[in-house]
Amino acid sequence: MPNGIVIIDKPAGWTSMDVCAKLRGILREKRVGHGGTLDPMATGVLPVFVGQATRAVEFAENSRKEYVAGLRLGQVTNTQDTSGETLETHPVTASRSDVEAALGRFLGDIQQIPPMYSAIKINGQKLYDLARKGKEVERKPRSITIYELELLEQVSETDYTFRCVCSKGTYIRTLCHDIGQVLGCGGTLYSLRRTMVAGFTLDQAVTLEDVQAQGEALLRPTDSLFAEHPVLTLSSEKKEKRVRCGNPITMPGTPDGTYRVCGQNGEFLCLSRAENGTLTSIKNFFGA
Repeated sequence: MPNGIVIIDKPAGWTSMDVCAKLRGILREKRVGHGGTLDPMATGVLPVFVGQATRAVEFAENSRKEYVAGLRLGQVTNTQDTSGETLETHPVTASRSDVEAALGRFLGDIQQIPPMYSAIKINGQKLYDLARKGKEVERKPRSITIYELELLEQVSETDYTFRCVCSKGTYIRTLCHDIGQVLGCGGTLYSLRRTMVAGFTLDQAVTLEDVQAQGEALLRPTDSLFAEHPVLTLSSEKKEKRVRCGNPITMPGTPDGTYRVCGQNGEFLCLSRAENGTLTSIKNFFGA
C-alpha cells in the first residue's frame, strides 16, 4: 500500500479536497489528507499525505506558510477576493510608499477577524453556509503572526503583489481587506500562490498529471516532513520492540531534543522527544 507525502502544485479552480479525491483514485488508497487548505482560486504548494503518512497531517497544518499575493485597492467584495460580489468601489490615491507603510502595520503578532466566507464553525454551522444565506454573525478576533511582509511589485495604479510568511490560521484575503481599510480605499485579493508550507517549496511540487503518469514513485518518505530533526537509529532489537509497543526507552547520553527515530533496518518509526536520557514518542508512524 502506498505511504508517503506528495507535494502538489494545486491548480486554480480545484478545492484541496478535490485534489485529495483525485489522488485517492490515482493511488487506489482511501487514506489521503492534505496539510493546509487552499481556496479554489489559489494555486501552489499543497502537501498531500497518503496511507500511514496521514498521521502527520497535523504537523503540516500547524507550520509556517509563505504566499505571494495580489492586492487590488479600491474594491471591497463579500468574499474579500475577486471571486465574490463587489460591495464597494473607491478611487485610489495611495502611492507605493503608502502601501509599504500600511504593510508595516501588520507585522508581528496581530488580531484578525476571520471572513464570513470561511469554513470556521460557530454554533456548529460553517460560516460560509451562513454567508451564502445572506447572514452575517459576529466573529471573535483570532491571534495570528505575520513573520515577514514584503511589497514585491506595483503592477498598476490599483494592483500590487506582496510576499507574506505567516502562522497557521492567517487569511490572506482578510489581510488584503484590512490593508485596504487602513489605506481608506478598500482592498481585495486578486491572486494567491502558496510558495512554502511545512518546509516544502514550489520547486519540490509536482502536478496532478505528473502523479497520473508516475504514481507512487513521486511519494516522499513521511519523515521528510521532519527533516530539520536529526535521525536516531535504535541500537538493539529490545529497544525497537519497546518503541513499537509504545513505551519510553532509556537512551543515556542522548542530548535533549526532537528526533526522527528509525528501526535497525532504517524504517521510520516515530517522532520522539529526548529528555534527561529518556526517549518518549510524540507520534508513531509504524504499521499496526
